Amino acid sequence: MSLKADLPYPSLEGIQEDCKTLRIVSPAYAGREGELTATLQYVYQSIYLDSCGLHDEAKLLIEIAITEMHHIEILGSLITRLGAPPVFTACPPYPVGFYSASCVNYVKSPVGMVQADIRGEKCAIAEYEQMLRLICSPQVRAVIARIIEDEKVHLAALEALLRQLQAC
Repeated sequence: MSLKADLPYPSLEGIQEDCKTLRIVSPAYAGREGELTATLQYVYQSIYLDSCGLHDEAKLLIEIAITEMHHIEILGSLITRLGAPPVFTACPPYPVGFYSASCVNYVKSPVGMVQADIRGEKCAIAEYEQMLRLICSPQVRAVIARIIEDEKVHLAALEALLRQLQAC
């Protein structure tokens, strides 16, 4: 099962250095609530749920993590094209404020996990939509808009999972 929108990802070809856009996009890469946090949180949760015998739920979360990893790759490549190395910091090109795994929500309740994930996906969508209002480049806007579509798929899957968990 693939948990991403059924749309191609836009090309990054031709995107030029742009410090303003770099500052706008960077937090989504490795900021406190960015794609790196989402990926690590979904991996943690998948491992934990699998160890509790919730294998289907664990598989769903690892599939979401795989899509989030692809977002990390896309955003890292975008950051490089915008003029900074893809260092895990919310403020490239400066080597400060490095990412910390303390950003991950380590809750152990399955319902609590999914509730945190839903909040995270809603926050991601809102932050990406805010980026769209600030970014001038049509190419970069297309990349961000495409990532939003994946986040909407994740949100729908998580809301369905929450309903399933609460019904038990």
